[in-house]
Amino acid sequence: MTSPTPVPAPAPAPDTVRKALRAVKDPELNLNIIDIGLVYDVEVNEQGDVHVRMTLTSPGCPAGTEIIDDVKTVAGDVEGVRSVEVELVWDPYWTPEKMDPRVRAFLGF
Repeated sequence: MTSPTPVPAPAPAPDTVRKALRAVKDPELNLNIIDIGLVYDVEVNEQGDVHVRMTLTSPGCPAGTEIIDDVKTVAGDVEGVRSVEVELVWDPYWTPEKMDPRVRAFLGF
């Protein structure tokens, strides 16, 4: 008797991955990367491959590698995710206006 082949979990919705990415914080601001507007887009195909299009607060951000690694780890831990690709972009350039309005108010912007 053979064991049944496990059925892989279905690919998650992009919003599920985006919600999980709230666990990733910019260590300089101690705020999550979703609320500060660093994540521009999350795409997930039927196979569970995730593509995150994001930026950093500046091209010389000293925490950039740490943030990108955390995005890959957190998104990769979402059930149904097979792989994670992070595309770092500088257009549009990040500005405080990209922050959630509540966060902007909290920080005094």
